[in-house]
Amino acid sequence: MMAFEQIPRKDWYSVLGADPSASVSDLKEKYQKLILMYHPDKQSADVPAGTVEECIQKFIEIDQAWKILGNEETKKEYDLQRHEDDLRNIGPVDARVYLEEMSWNKDDHSFSLSCRCGGKYSISKNEVEVDLISCDTCSLIVELLHYS
Repeated sequence: MMAFEQIPRKDWYSVLGADPSASVSDLKEKYQKLILMYHPDKQSADVPAGTVEECIQKFIEIDQAWKILGNEETKKEYDLQRHEDDLRNIGPVDARVYLEEMSWNKDDHSFSLSCRCGGKYSISKNEVEVDLISCDTCSLIVELLHYS
């Protein structure tokens, strides 16, 4: 189970003030700037206690965002989960299929399935852990089932 699934869903990119298409070096730059700004040791002594608490919470949130987005593996998992959440908001699942029901394309190392619109659902070998796949032509979505 992914580390960020235990905590309420947050947009970790917005925590860092970054776009989801930002490079890791851009994310790191934003993280470093924010972490210094909100670091507890950098806060003025005459700031009200409530403001200090807010800064500490923001500092922790920024650090958590970096732990997820600064690591290639957890960033990939987070991005897949974001994509899946986006698909869930688009519409209902049209069908449920097992990976084994999809065709394997050895040229591009992906699985695919024809959609009733003529388009196709495709997923790369590295993305088989996702649960939802959208058609490349229409708005239909299939749920990818995994044998237990």
